[in-house]
Amino acid sequence: MAKKFICEQCGQTFEAASMPDKCPICGANASKIKEVKSKGVNTNSNVYTVLYASVMVIIVAFLLAFVASALKQTQEANVANDTKGQILSALGYDKATIDVAAVYAEKVQDNVFEAGELKPYDGNFNTTYGGLIKNGELHVFTATTAEGELAYVLPVVGRGLWGGLWGYIAVNETKDKVLGTYFYHESETAGLGARIGEKWFQDQFIGKPIFGAEGEVALTVTKAGAAQSEFEVDGVTGATLTSNGVAAMVKDGLTAYKDFLGGAAAECPSKAGCPNKGMCPNEGGCPDEGGCQGCPKACEQTDVEQ
Repeated sequence: MAKKFICEQCGQTFEAASMPDKCPICGANASKIKEVKSKGVNTNSNVYTVLYASVMVIIVAFLLAFVASALKQTQEANVANDTKGQILSALGYDKATIDVAAVYAEKVQDNVFEAGELKPYDGNFNTTYGGLIKNGELHVFTATTAEGELAYVLPVVGRGLWGGLWGYIAVNETKDKVLGTYFYHESETAGLGARIGEKWFQDQFIGKPIFGAEGEVALTVTKAGAAQSEFEVDGVTGATLTSNGVAAMVKDGLTAYKDFLGGAAAECPSKAGCPNKGMCPNEGGCPDEGGCQGCPKACEQTDVEQ
């Protein structure tokens, strides 16, 4: 590293790697040359570079932490408002044209389904992808649709091709038919899997029955253009894996709410012994493979064979 020197004879300064034998300007001998000691920081040193970089990193990190802390409440409020808008979308409201917070407060009540009954939930439902909360309680949003119908909104979560899926399914008062849905994704392919967030896809679920003849969740998503039964909706063209993810999310999500939804009456295995038109009154089906005999919810008529 070059050092700075001054010649006392000519008064000129110059730089050299070490003490020169003579002044390169006037030729004076080394006795007239003195090294100039730096009184400031050597900005060319490695130590200076490391210290400068460390100080800048600390300052920037502090500023980012401060900004994040200052904006935390605003960010949380935005997330909560977006979640409310998604729920209202499943109920048929256009979140772009309404005061989301006001309509939500008037039309939606957040509950949890616990021990066979709905109970008001007084916490914050702010999970990123909706669905079940961490302690295993099931959220059920009791609400009024844009058409004025009583509805229950059920959060569901799943997995797509590239990341998480989530959504809300609004069911009717009798809990056997879909009134509306809202689905979205974490990172599905634009123009393909990401189309599950479009209205045309979500509207296909409206009016669809949930349960099959045996009380199982029958609502599903098929290959694009292949939907035939009343329980099927068309998937997205070119996005088979994402469509399959939505199908699994719907089935698993609604199955998780089976105790709340109840399911359709299942066909009784012993039609001959059950006078109730061959249908078991026990929600979800007769628990006894032998038929209605011994069933705690057997047909009330006395002519059931014992």
